[in-house]
Amino acid sequence: MGVDLPALDSRHLRPIDPAALRPAFSTHKPRILILYGSLRTVSYSRLLAEEAGRLLTALGCEVRFFDPKGLPLPDAEPVSHPKVQDLRDLTQWSEGQVWVSPERHGAMTGIMKAQIDWIPLAVRAIRPTQGKTLAVMQVSGGSQSFNAVNQMRVLGRWMRMITIPNQSSVAKAFQEFDENGRMKPSSYYERVVDVCEELVKFTLLTRDASAYLTDRYSERKETAEKLEARVQLTSL
Repeated sequence: MGVDLPALDSRHLRPIDPAALRPAFSTHKPRILILYGSLRTVSYSRLLAEEAGRLLTALGCEVRFFDPKGLPLPDAEPVSHPKVQDLRDLTQWSEGQVWVSPERHGAMTGIMKAQIDWIPLAVRAIRPTQGKTLAVMQVSGGSQSFNAVNQMRVLGRWMRMITIPNQSSVAKAFQEFDENGRMKPSSYYERVVDVCEELVKFTLLTRDASAYLTDRYSERKETAEKLEARVQLTSL
């Protein structure tokens, strides 16, 4: 290699393959799952989620929503609970996600967090969220804040998702929707359009290269070591 790297196991370091970053694009519609963090009858996070869903549909996506009503608290029920299975199946189906939460007490809601907590980091050898795109949005009853979107960004990173740079925070949300639940023209609405456009672009750009983007030296090395140990045991 021409470089002194004594801590490196060079057997598991691979050259970067530019061709693997430019695979042929899939032709099916981007699959986007939208989560929202409120159970209120008049829920501005749900209305914002629905507005985003319309925009994403117009941009050529297949959009599905998860209704958090009836989802048990994390660990209060087994993972076989129908609502938990529904959420996990939708997560596996998706190629990108949108998380929309109200800000309550300076944070995302417990309803939003509970949904994320029910999504596992790994199910056997499958990581349901790894390499998938994510957009984050929030609504506030008062002045504009970014506490909830910042927290969701942390969780997105923890879930190994590709969280897009843009985001939306709608202040005084009760003023931004009409009597039919549709978002009024405003700079807030324009930002929502920006976020949806960016999410679709990042999803199209990364979904076919996701496995390569998340292929890691440390995991290749760990897998090889486990295989070597197993072979040694069977040869005894």
